[in-house]
Amino acid sequence: MITYAADENFHDLIKEGPVVVDFFSKTCVPCKMIARVLEEIDEEFPFVNVVKVDVEDCPETAKEYEVMGIPDLYFYKDNEVVRHELGAIPAGDLKECIAEILY
Repeated sequence: MITYAADENFHDLIKEGPVVVDFFSKTCVPCKMIARVLEEIDEEFPFVNVVKVDVEDCPETAKEYEVMGIPDLYFYKDNEVVRHELGAIPAGDLKECIAEILY
């Protein structure tokens, strides 16, 4: 399920299970490319939570994670970061990152 985070609920959204966090902006072209891939992932891996964080709407969370460029992707397993990728990565690589947090 794709969920849009707010500064107030971000930490609750990443607590359990496999989670992909996408720090993005609505005006960022590479972010829009990643968004399409994340929609595919949401369909292929329904048990992986996708949390989108708009850096303009969630400045405190973006500051906490020191987001300096977007898209900025964090891969969590049970509330622990297991991988971090900065920039638009190819769909196949993104799916490999998902597999890494699942297995």
